[in-house]
Amino acid sequence: MRTAKSRPARAIAEALRTETIGGIIMLTATVAALAWANMSPDSYDALRETRLGPMQLYKWAQDGLLTIFFFVAGLEVKAELVHGELANVRKAALPIIASLSGMVVPAIVYLVVSWGEHDAARGWAIPMATDIAFALAVLAVTASAMPAALRAFLLTCAVVDDLGAITVIAVFYTSHVDVLMLLLGAALLAAYALLPHQKLTLVPLGVAAWYAVEASGVHATVAGVALGLLTRTTANAEAADHYFRPISAGLAVPVFAFLSAGVKLDGSSLGAILSDRVVLGVIAGLVLGKFVGVFGGAWLSVRLGLAKLSEELHWRDMAAVSLLAGIGFTVSLLIGDLAYGDDRQRAEAVTTGILAASVIASILAAVLLHVRVRKHRIALDDV
Repeated sequence: MRTAKSRPARAIAEALRTETIGGIIMLTATVAALAWANMSPDSYDALRETRLGPMQLYKWAQDGLLTIFFFVAGLEVKAELVHGELANVRKAALPIIASLSGMVVPAIVYLVVSWGEHDAARGWAIPMATDIAFALAVLAVTASAMPAALRAFLLTCAVVDDLGAITVIAVFYTSHVDVLMLLLGAALLAAYALLPHQKLTLVPLGVAAWYAVEASGVHATVAGVALGLLTRTTANAEAADHYFRPISAGLAVPVFAFLSAGVKLDGSSLGAILSDRVVLGVIAGLVLGKFVGVFGGAWLSVRLGLAKLSEELHWRDMAAVSLLAGIGFTVSLLIGDLAYGDDRQRAEAVTTGILAASVIASILAAVLLHVRVRKHRIALDDV
């Protein structure tokens, strides 16, 4: 009887482990947030500001639930380091160089476009990271027939991006540090890494480490990535990923998106955005900067002999996936809030810019991928 009752739950969890379903749920949550915020902005803001214990609801989503997303990202980095693209230096060179270039160039593009705007420098890191879930969902929907090497390249770029973004958050978006609590967090993370990974130790140690890092002033999502990286064995990492990925895709990211993406889209708001060079910098950084950075970094690394392009891939495939890297969303929304959380008007404008850039990047990449899929199928038929 217990097995029969658990079948629907297992089926739902299995569906949430696929990029397509997770992306659809996140997109649905975003659309719902936009609809609510434009139909009843006061009630939407009241929901976000609802206090639950020591923090407001949107802060719980940002500092609590999003830690689960970064824990899964840490597990993905761990998997890539152990038996993925990052395990082979020669194979890893291409996505690593492309990803690093894809972080630096968007930041430069943002700073150039927003130069001279009040408080523009605070948002330089917003266009740095690619949203893993959203980007892989678009790839899965539009180009499932493309070689697996393309997905591996995008995934590796995205996990390196997330590692870079979490480092930037820890270093540049931490205003004060309680050293004692940070040392306690480090000790708890060390205990997590050294002790046998049983459920009775994993969850309490993880929660305690999260609390200590949050209380230290360093953003709690840093603890999430650290816990993922410190998961000791491949079997433990796979088990943790199997359990937490559905929670991340079905709860953590959608709730964060719902409580973060609700912005006004009336004529005056959109008009103000077009005159705000910080927002234009975000859009240019994600759409143009990401493409130039990822594609240019990949091309230059191959040209200089530092890396090698897979025989399965063509440079037009790389162009499409470089556009796809411009989907910032989750991490960009987080950094945007950290940068401008004290300025609600600017934060909403930046959120709108991130949404616009993610939509533009998705459409451009989907069109190019559709063309490549057709040519790829024709080539296979001719073989």
